[in-house]
Amino acid sequence: MKMAILGAGNGGCSVAFDCATHGHHVSLFDFEAFPDNIRHIQENSGIHAEGELKGFGAIAYAGHDIEQAINGAAVIFVVGPAYSTRPFAEACKPYLQKGQIVIVCPSSCGGALDFKNGAGLAVRDEDIIVAETSTLPYAVRISGPGKIRVFLKLKKGLLLAAAPASSTAQALGSIQDIYPAMAAAKNVLQTSLQNGNPVIHPTITLLNTALIERTGGDFHFYEEGVTPAVGRLIKAVDQERIAIGRALGVEVIPDPELGYVQGYMKEPTYDKGYSEAPGFKGIKAQSKLDYRYFNEDVGYGLVFLQKLGEQVDVDTPCIVAIIRLVSLLMERDYLAEAKRTMESLGLSGYTAEELEQLLS
Repeated sequence: MKMAILGAGNGGCSVAFDCATHGHHVSLFDFEAFPDNIRHIQENSGIHAEGELKGFGAIAYAGHDIEQAINGAAVIFVVGPAYSTRPFAEACKPYLQKGQIVIVCPSSCGGALDFKNGAGLAVRDEDIIVAETSTLPYAVRISGPGKIRVFLKLKKGLLLAAAPASSTAQALGSIQDIYPAMAAAKNVLQTSLQNGNPVIHPTITLLNTALIERTGGDFHFYEEGVTPAVGRLIKAVDQERIAIGRALGVEVIPDPELGYVQGYMKEPTYDKGYSEAPGFKGIKAQSKLDYRYFNEDVGYGLVFLQKLGEQVDVDTPCIVAIIRLVSLLMERDYLAEAKRTMESLGLSGYTAEELEQLLS
């Protein structure tokens, strides 16, 4: 099967490698602004992996021509941070073909809906199936030119939903050989809400601001950055996220419980669960505050959660407080920027019941 992967970062390279080693014909695309990984993979004719996944995955095409990359692809993975979803969708728009399946991996809160908007597709359009995953299926880092180190491939706790959910089974079936443990979610609200990054990254960063600025990130983000007090704030944010899910009729698994199921953690707690997690061991902090843990996970994640909560009458005082504090630190107004909200997705004004019906 021909598969196209859009995005040649850590996640995109791992998806490309995994698809290739499962026998698929893989094309890898990224924009010309990000040439290095593409060039290395061209030179190697593929991707080398070490760690939990090992070996060499042959990549049939690696380049900057999106038409060539997605032409005839049965499945198109869109792999990158939240701010890459819309540009990928707009680049794909002229070349998408009826019957193709697009999987935004990970959702990063509303990813499938954002892709549909960017590609000019209606929410319930099923000529081109657009789905999303709740998280990236790997803990992975690029370890050298054309090389990745995979610390963990998730074997449990990974969800997928299409928009609308009537296409979920077809999307799931198309990648079942690569991700046999991936399960169907109720709808894309569940996959979006199950994304734990906005819960953990901004909180840990905010409470370690001075250390990041003083050391340039020379400490372990989870092992040293999470203490009992930090864990209490993570829990408070998580409880607000869970309450939003409850109002929408979808189950949201508490983040430490999910991390335990996925294999990241030894115990499902909000402090030692993170600080002593095998899956987070050795991960260094970011070198500066101007980083995706604020810009993506607050600007796209927490803002999305706050606006969704507001729409379904769920108070989110801790989420609001973090958005305001981070906005002050970064000297920008993330709420006013409204990078991803229910309004930007075209879903403002719907009740919880109407949203469930629209996305079913």
